[in-house]
Amino acid sequence: MTLCVKTSLLSIAASLFSLSAACAAEPFDLDALIAAAKKEAPIHVYDSTGKIVEQAKAFSAKYGVQAIGTKAKAPDILEIVSREAKAGNVQADVAIISDAPAAQEQLLAKNYVISWVPGDLAADIPAAYQNPLTALLAPNVWTYNTALNKSCPVKNIWELTEPKWKGKVSMQDPVGKPSYTDWFNQLETHHDKAVADAYQAHFGKPLVTKEESATAAFVKALAGNGPLLTDSDGAAADAVGAPDVKDTFVGLVSTAKYRENENGMKLGICAGLAPFAGWSYPSLGLIAAGSKSPNAAKLFIRYMMTAEGIAPQSQDGKMSTNTKISLPADEPSGIAKIKDQIMGYEAATASSDWQHRQDWQDLWSLNYKK
Repeated sequence: MTLCVKTSLLSIAASLFSLSAACAAEPFDLDALIAAAKKEAPIHVYDSTGKIVEQAKAFSAKYGVQAIGTKAKAPDILEIVSREAKAGNVQADVAIISDAPAAQEQLLAKNYVISWVPGDLAADIPAAYQNPLTALLAPNVWTYNTALNKSCPVKNIWELTEPKWKGKVSMQDPVGKPSYTDWFNQLETHHDKAVADAYQAHFGKPLVTKEESATAAFVKALAGNGPLLTDSDGAAADAVGAPDVKDTFVGLVSTAKYRENENGMKLGICAGLAPFAGWSYPSLGLIAAGSKSPNAAKLFIRYMMTAEGIAPQSQDGKMSTNTKISLPADEPSGIAKIKDQIMGYEAATASSDWQHRQDWQDLWSLNYKK
């Protein structure tokens, strides 16, 4: 069994197709993989969610292959994997990394990690999510307070740049949250016309701007309207939907925070918001190139791509890229009903996201006004 290697997300489409076809055609024998994994040393798995501890324990119980799950922030995982690869002393066998651009530039491009797609599941995973393997997508959605409003009080993102919403938008600070600047870049690269069309739909006239794109004009206008910047997703959610909130806010909130509705929070998705009700960022599933337990690592990756394996994170609204897996009916946010309104993430331009992070941070910082 060979591993499918991908070192450049900017390869031409023909290369992407041929690699996907090769991965899909690779002979796969689950029983043989399990048998080989049982002969190997325990594996260490890293992810930025504490759910990984539960997932590793369940994996170990299912297959009799010991896995140890550790929660760590994406920058720390990147540092650990890089340092161990350079030292030739690999301890982190599997890394689920929520910073795709950094993973591309710091790990994949240097051959510190390998992307592998389970042969028996490849047909159910869209080609766009196979190189490298995107294990899941985590949505960030525009959110309103369901106790203060019968429905979302805005219908278009450009409304949030108007005086009425000055200081009434809560979100994490893009300067300290790279996934937000990646969102800006993905929006500009793939959906700039949709942003321009949303402007015309709201204001009744075409957008005229000195900025390089409609997205840049939106980012500049939003920053200039003094949104409430937070240092955590929880704080952004609290500003919108905490039980004691008296004033209407709209915020960008992870669907994972919607589970707090059981504890009195009042969070609802701004369904129908133009041009998107939110956006998603990927978590890549990668195997350390120098893993001493490559079969166990591959088995864990496959486990993560099954309904059983991803279940603990599905409860948070995180969506598997395996199209055969649906979100639970009782998932609190209800994101499954409007998933087609969520801007996806196109990994083929992850390197561009990485290269332009500073540009977007500068645009935000220069125009932000409290």
